[in-house]
Order: sequence, then structure tokens, then C-alpha cells
Amino acid sequence: MAISVSSDINAVMDRYAKQTAANSAAAGLEKKLKGDLSNATDEELMDVCKSFEAYLLEHVLKDVKEAIVPKKDENPYLNMFGDNLYQEYSKMIAERGDLGIAQKLFDSMKRNTPVVKNDSTESTVK
Repeated sequence: MAISVSSDINAVMDRYAKQTAANSAAAGLEKKLKGDLSNATDEELMDVCKSFEAYLLEHVLKDVKEAIVPKKDENPYLNMFGDNLYQEYSKMIAERGDLGIAQKLFDSMKRNTPVVKNDSTESTVK
């Protein structure tokens, strides 16, 4: 009985690299979302919403692929470049606005964000 240690180590290292990249992307998105968006322009707010939609779609696409494609039938090239492929697909779908998740999130954030009054723009006429 031969044990394939090198393939097991490669699989673990590959999984670790993917998880590290996912954690990094999640941390970047979380930083954007936790930032002060009360003074953000509509364009900046929509950009954050599209980033969230793309991140969500990327994970959905990866999970669907794992559910459909058996491990033994996996293409090694797709395995190598698959993360980038799904990331780009997700960005394209979010930019086109086909699903509308970003737009709904944007509308909700605009509706629930209190308007900040700037003292310098208030009228002082008596």
C-alpha cells in the first residue's frame, strides 16, 4: 500500500493558500464596509455595494463548482486558475447589475443612513 504524501501535502498547501486569499479579500471588504460611509458619494457607496456583490457571487460560484464537479474529474488547469476565473466572472456580473443585489443594498443603505448636516452650509440669515 503506497501512501502519496506529496499529493496530500500539495492538497493541504493549496487549500491553505485559497483560504488565506479568501480571508484577505474578506478583510478588505470588511474594512470598506466598517469605514465611515456617511460622507461617501453615491459612486463610492455603489462601488462598495458592487464589491460586496462580487465577493458573494465569487463564493457562490466556487461552491456550485465544488458541488457539481467531482474531485476526480477536476481539471488541474481550472484548479490552478479557477479562483481568478471565478473572481473575474463575479466582478463582471456585479458590474453589469444583472442580479441587482448591489442596487438593493445601495438603496437600503441610502434609506437607512442618516443625513449629516454640515454647519458651514446651513443658512445663518435671520
